[in-house]
Amino acid sequence: MTRARDGLALAAAAGVGVQVGAAMVATRFVVQEIGPASLALLRYAIAVLCLLPFLPAAGRIRFARRDLLGIMALGIGQFGLLIALLNIGLRLMPSTRAALLFATFPLLTMVVAAILGRERLTGPKTLGVLLSIAGVGVTLGESVLTGGGSAEWLGAAAVLGAALCGAVCSVLYRPYLARYPTLPLGTVAMAASVAFLAGLAGGEGLFLGPPSLSGPGWAAILFIGASSGIGYVLWLWALKQTTPTRVTVFLSLSPVTAAFLGVWLLGEALTPGAVLGLAAVAAGLWLATRTPPSPEAQRE
Repeated sequence: MTRARDGLALAAAAGVGVQVGAAMVATRFVVQEIGPASLALLRYAIAVLCLLPFLPAAGRIRFARRDLLGIMALGIGQFGLLIALLNIGLRLMPSTRAALLFATFPLLTMVVAAILGRERLTGPKTLGVLLSIAGVGVTLGESVLTGGGSAEWLGAAAVLGAALCGAVCSVLYRPYLARYPTLPLGTVAMAASVAFLAGLAGGEGLFLGPPSLSGPGWAAILFIGASSGIGYVLWLWALKQTTPTRVTVFLSLSPVTAAFLGVWLLGEALTPGAVLGLAAVAAGLWLATRTPPSPEAQRE
């Protein structure tokens, strides 16, 4: 892979990191008006509709039956379980803290990839991701000292479960990405999650009548859905170009985005612990994605 393509892949991953943070703030804004599974269903139904017009450009793709089942299962995990857990967490804790916990995604991805033999751990990469997690620890420690209740701890567990789910899916996507184009694969995975989420949303009473959402609430859902569709295609394309850890570490940008948007739009407090956590996450991001000089460059 050329350096230019590698740079584009990392830029795409960075864009997704910002999108995830913005979507968390929008979710925090609207999730009190609608159930977590119902919000996830509307999010990805809109995302699929945004992707469908571009699908014919990919041409006719024939998925092997075994691959199709695997892709659908990963879609249910990546969108159904992950987003439902994340929405539960965002109901119970501020978006800044939730985004910092979700920043464990890169560490979990690195561990899963190493266990499955998909990626080799290096010193700088490990140090960078651990530094990011130290930032998360600072934020959680502050929550303990400021008397975070049991509901917030339950929210933290849900967010960490979402991160683990996403890490496993990110690693397992790689073989399918080597065989199929990004857009059709992403659309199939997302459509499978919509079917799965419909059952959960039905349990919340979504289909008994139209949701009683405010105008800004509908606007937030439209933003979350449209940005998720675009972001997911960028995410899969980046995973196709480089290693899972180098892609997922850019989710460390989501707490930065969530912190500033949360303060600006939701009036959330930007505490000293959050600032220290964000600084550690940024430093970890730099370390984990730093490309070592080639032997040729070292000899010059």
